[in-house]
Amino acid sequence: MTDETDARAVDPVAEPDSPQESASDAPQGPPLAERVEAILLIVDEPISLVALAAAVHAPVPAVRQVLEQLVADYDGRGRGPRRGFELREVGGGWRLYVRDDHDDLVADFVGGQAPARLSQAALETLAVIAYKQPVTRGQVASIRAVNVDSVVRTLLARGLITELFADSETGAINYGTTDQLLQHLGINSIDELPPISPLLDDGADGFEEGMIR
Repeated sequence: MTDETDARAVDPVAEPDSPQESASDAPQGPPLAERVEAILLIVDEPISLVALAAAVHAPVPAVRQVLEQLVADYDGRGRGPRRGFELREVGGGWRLYVRDDHDDLVADFVGGQAPARLSQAALETLAVIAYKQPVTRGQVASIRAVNVDSVVRTLLARGLITELFADSETGAINYGTTDQLLQHLGINSIDELPPISPLLDDGADGFEEGMIR
């Protein structure tokens, strides 16, 4: 046995035996757990396992394993401390949530940071939610014909709307109004809102009676 053979026997990693082994050792970019966290940090609604796997370009089983590890990590079952947020599966999707222990703290902070008045866009979105609840963000966007993501976040931060439940099939969050909104409006129930149909244009203006078929 030559010296070269002895060196290869002592250090088998120095020269991989197969192309597959070499590919697995090649740089793969940021770790999968970091990529998963990055997506979870920006989603406004629970994201399904399949959609999350597609977003991070990884196999579903690998992403499922990472999610389980993150849940344990955030709950303090790993090496680090328990976090102020948690990772939960809701309505068939995954999303980060503030722990219930800190609800009051976060509400006080957000309430103190919120502006005193709502924008016209926020008022219009709030009206749609009030009259159509329970309603999803996508349905509100369809009615207003604009993106309402930031407006919905503002209304949630102000405590004027809340997440009621997640659709069992799509995972979309359904929103409704809160008691705080009733207090601002000076009413006891959403049923006390004025009927909206008399306020809508019937589309007949500008037509002569004889032209209407």
